[in-house]
Amino acid sequence: MPEENPLANLDEETQNQIQEIQFLEQGFQQLMMQKRAFNSELNETDLSLKELEKATGEVFKIVGGQIVIKSTKEDLEKDQKHKKELIETRLKNLDKQEKELSERIEELREKIMKKISSKPK
Repeated sequence: MPEENPLANLDEETQNQIQEIQFLEQGFQQLMMQKRAFNSELNETDLSLKELEKATGEVFKIVGGQIVIKSTKEDLEKDQKHKKELIETRLKNLDKQEKELSERIEELREKIMKKISSKPK
C-alpha cells in the first residue's frame, strides 16, 4: 500500500505558507550572493588602502576599467575610505535583512510543522 503524502491534503493557508517559504528562501540566497560580492569588494578596498599607505611618489587610479588617471595619494585615500564606508553600511543593511528573512522563514516553518504534526492520520 503506497504511503500517503502528508502535504497532499493541506489547507490553502498552509500551501500559501509553503510557497512563501520557497519565495523567501530564494530571496535569502540572492541576499547571500550580494553579501559575498560586497565582502569581496570590501576586501579589495582594504587591500587598496594598505597598498596606498605604502605608496610613495605618483599614484594613479583606474576609471571605468579602461582609463588610468594620475591622482594624489590623499584624494585616493579619501575616495577609498568613502567607498569602504558605503560598503560597510550596505553590509549592515544586508545583515539586518538576512536576520529578518531568517526569522520569518523559521516562523513559517514552525507554523507549518505544528499544522502537519497535528493533522489526524
